[in-house]
Amino acid sequence: MVQLGRLLTAMVTPFNAKGEIDYDRAKKLALALLDSGSEGLILSGTTGEAPTLSVDEKLKLFAEIKSVITGLGTVVANTGTYNTAASVDLTKQTEKAGADAILMVVPPYNKPSQEGLYQHFSTIAAATELPCMLYNVPGRTVTNLDADTVIRLSKIDNIVAIKEASGNLVQISKIIEGTPGEFRVYSGNDDDTFHIMTMGGYGVISVVSHLVGRQIKYMIDKLLTGHIMEAAGIHRGLLPLIDAMFMVSNPSPTKYALNKIGLNVGGTRLPLVMPDEKTAAAIDAVLKNYTVDIKP
Repeated sequence: MVQLGRLLTAMVTPFNAKGEIDYDRAKKLALALLDSGSEGLILSGTTGEAPTLSVDEKLKLFAEIKSVITGLGTVVANTGTYNTAASVDLTKQTEKAGADAILMVVPPYNKPSQEGLYQHFSTIAAATELPCMLYNVPGRTVTNLDADTVIRLSKIDNIVAIKEASGNLVQISKIIEGTPGEFRVYSGNDDDTFHIMTMGGYGVISVVSHLVGRQIKYMIDKLLTGHIMEAAGIHRGLLPLIDAMFMVSNPSPTKYALNKIGLNVGGTRLPLVMPDEKTAAAIDAVLKNYTVDIKP
């Protein structure tokens, strides 16, 4: 099984002044994230503004990032859409582009049943030899991927993990309890990482690791070595920063913060917009209280 790492960053997609993907900046950002604690990258996910990227842009992004981080970290590429056939096609192309694993988000908008979700994910997984990670984020997709469905899907050989962003710790505990020991449960919310890992979760797919990757990795290391109270202190200390990065829709605050510290990633694509003056000032007030790990 491919070892994806315990700390994966859901990477923003840098844009230039024309709103085009800046692939050179994306490669520099990828290397900087790995240098600041991340072990792998999620590309074209929620934080990467997947709905606004074309298929050609996604495939080029996957290949370009893979070309510079091979041997340094893993590329997990989001190929999930609300169209199973389109997801299968993108997954096949993504495998050829060199990704290490596939992220499969719950289909938004069309609200499939649990049986529909099972068939959707199992169909995508059957189309690739790559390891596949489920992604449950009902706050964005409306539909929740129930624990029983995850447990059922975990029996498919190449469905090896889930990014759980439901915030439902009871559901997540049922998934951890009911899936095979080698199945990885990742926190999909930065403020849930401590709780999920103390229940037996594996790691986190993080947004704030753009700024404090080494500190999150240190918290994970403390959890793994049984230093729970020290890890809890790190968790509590990071909460104001986590809140600041979600004052408005992700990834606008994170892009603002990266630009602020000199790691220019540009703006967002519509319909997302960058933080207004009041929100930016509030982010600044929080950001000044933290040591930033990533280097411009």
